[in-house]
Amino acid sequence: MARTRVRIPSLLALSAALLLSAACGNNDPSTVDAVRPQDGKPSVVVTTTWEGAFAKAAGAEDIKVIVPQSVHHAPDYDPKPSDLAAVAKADFVLYAPFEPYAAKIKEAAGSKAKLVEVELDNDPTKVSAEVGRLAGLFGTAEAATQWKTGFDTEYAKLNKDVQAAWPGGRSPSVVSQVFTTWAAKLAGATPVGTYGPEAVTPAQLAQLGAKKPELVLDNAHMSTGTVLPDSGAKQVKIVNYPGEDLDLLTVYRNAAAELKKAMGAS
Repeated sequence: MARTRVRIPSLLALSAALLLSAACGNNDPSTVDAVRPQDGKPSVVVTTTWEGAFAKAAGAEDIKVIVPQSVHHAPDYDPKPSDLAAVAKADFVLYAPFEPYAAKIKEAAGSKAKLVEVELDNDPTKVSAEVGRLAGLFGTAEAATQWKTGFDTEYAKLNKDVQAAWPGGRSPSVVSQVFTTWAAKLAGATPVGTYGPEAVTPAQLAQLGAKKPELVLDNAHMSTGTVLPDSGAKQVKIVNYPGEDLDLLTVYRNAAAELKKAMGAS
């Protein structure tokens, strides 16, 4: 990911809370087994709405999100002691390794919580694989199967809809930020290059501009402004994180709408 910033005061607060929770013991993610609480509904704590959407798709119902959806750049969030308390009481804790506070979250999990590292990528194939894996851990395979059926149907519809908006019926050429390549796939577009997560160098700009892309798929959560200002390419903001409803399909619907708009469709 791009350069992240974690405020020192937050780490001090985390450390203080961790001294209490660390006594409960740590968990090795490689030893995670399926947990089926007595009520059959695992308690899941997730760092962001992105992990939360994966958990919901997998069939979890009791989900607590640590980073509010209103925080545009999740790595900037300062976890509170109450967040860590929730982590320690969970059956599962879902996190991504690129999050700067991931190590602290892991230490705070306690002996009960099972730590699960999630590969956050909205590529449909990877989403299906992760949802299936999580469902296996949660014991919610039936719910996940139903979700994936609906997901596949909706994705196919959106993919067809966006391709119908191709200018002149021809696949547009695109440059994507490395975490928005899934949107190029949704559009059925022709990828000609990627950039990021590091800052784009002048040499990279020249190289990407020479490929004359029609669209630049920027990451709304890590935007550095207009990427190819003199190329004539239309820049499209792609949002990766779902809203508070944890509906992952909304991310695809919004991306499809933005892509169609950029291609001149209503």
